[in-house]
Amino acid sequence: QVQLVESGGGLVQAGGSLRLSCAASGSILRVNTMGWYRQAPGKQRELVASVTSYGLTNYESSMKGRFTISRDNAKNTVYLRSNSLKPEDTAVYYCNANLLTTSPEGRSSWLDVWGQGTLVTVSS
Repeated sequence: QVQLVESGGGLVQAGGSLRLSCAASGSILRVNTMGWYRQAPGKQRELVASVTSYGLTNYESSMKGRFTISRDNAKNTVYLRSNSLKPEDTAVYYCNANLLTTSPEGRSSWLDVWGQGTLVTVSS
């Protein structure tokens, strides 16, 4: 069984910064793309950014410049650094990862796994 555990959310004033972390754990053989999504109240979940195991990044166009994604492959951890936060950045931020896992019977399979989400609230 694998899981993603996020941390780093909280309350921040407009213009402030925050760093989110997400660590993958369990019977993991390989971690492919990792990413961050967010869902604001009453809105659909949207991509913030993603990063491949080789370090190639992809950002939703409106997020470029204020959000920076990075990862530590040795720790199976992905980070999201956000600067100049705005009240409209308030949302639950979710981590996502594409993982190659192994079962106790020795069978391997690719899974798309989500974290439980961490709330970021930006006050004006």
